[in-house]
Amino acid sequence: MALTHLTSRSNLLKPISAALSYSPSLRRPISSSAADDSRTITIETSVPFTAHQCDAPSRSVDTNPKELLTFFRDMATMRRMEIAADSLYKAKLIRGFCHLYDGQEAVAVGMEAAITKKDSIITAYRDHCTFLGRGGTLLEIFSELMGRQGGCSKGKGGSMHFYKKESGFYGGHGIVGAQVPLGCGLAFGQKYSKDGTVSFALYGDGAANQGQLFEALNISALWDLPVILVCENNHYGMGTAEWRAAKSPAYYKRGDYVPGLKVDGMDVLAVKQACKFAKEHALKNGPIILEMDTYRYHGHSMSDPGSTYRTRDEISGVRQERDPVERVRKLVLSHDLATEKELKDQEKEIRKQVDEAIAQAKESPMPEPSELFSNVYAKGLGVEAFGPDRKEVRAVLP
Repeated sequence: MALTHLTSRSNLLKPISAALSYSPSLRRPISSSAADDSRTITIETSVPFTAHQCDAPSRSVDTNPKELLTFFRDMATMRRMEIAADSLYKAKLIRGFCHLYDGQEAVAVGMEAAITKKDSIITAYRDHCTFLGRGGTLLEIFSELMGRQGGCSKGKGGSMHFYKKESGFYGGHGIVGAQVPLGCGLAFGQKYSKDGTVSFALYGDGAANQGQLFEALNISALWDLPVILVCENNHYGMGTAEWRAAKSPAYYKRGDYVPGLKVDGMDVLAVKQACKFAKEHALKNGPIILEMDTYRYHGHSMSDPGSTYRTRDEISGVRQERDPVERVRKLVLSHDLATEKELKDQEKEIRKQVDEAIAQAKESPMPEPSELFSNVYAKGLGVEAFGPDRKEVRAVLP
């Protein structure tokens, strides 16, 4: 069986034209200052939602000029950030593991549009863009990637372990699937507190076969916890196509007794609609699974060229037909919210901001050696500095 069996063009390449449909009444000139315009624009999602044990939400999604322009800016920033991280890794300024998110930006941005920072998100190791969506800064991101003190985890977590508790982001996690039970635990706390919030536990199609996921889902359904399990199905695990790893790749049906929804994860408005629907469902009825049909342009990690188990034609085909940034660009242009030049200028400004953040991050110092022992040992243990320059450290028992 050919490796391209899973990712036939009919499966991965969905036409972009459907995402551009809109009411004729809105086809009037809009100035580029429309970023402050909050009038309603109704757009139909690119493809219908596919539901399991629930009624699918409407394909008609309400948005406005300001939101669409924000979507473009945020996703373009994420795209440029990940491309820059690729270059930094190749320059050996980023060490260890590094998993990039370019191609999947619509999931992070659409999810944020449907929820608040009081809702919780927990994800796996492909976490840079989720952190940015939660309100993190480019400086914190690049500092962390390069192991500097100014990073969101003080330079000690690296690519896989971003964290921003004050904004409800409980991290990237390096153990495949381990974040899902933690996300269900967050939801348990939310139900106990009765604060009207939910938890989104993100995982990939590779992690979808982990036993702990089913165990966590079982207890969550039993207790009606307000948790949304989000499978970011980019169709490949670590070099393994989904059809080689899963007997049933319909991940939104995996819960059996739990409702599920399959979503075009390359359509930011579809993601927004699905996450809004899922939050309302979870608060009333308990868990629901969202399968985001998305795609990663890079390999699984920086050590994976990403082209040995799929064709370059497949990758370029998805870029041409389903790219999430280009979809929003076409929407912005078709509604006359900005000109092509204005969008290009914004992308140039984004590139400048990314370059400036990288330059600042390089100036951030490395963590002190004593940080090796912080947040590791139990209270009562001390740390002693010794050596000629007092930069060597050792733990001291009480």
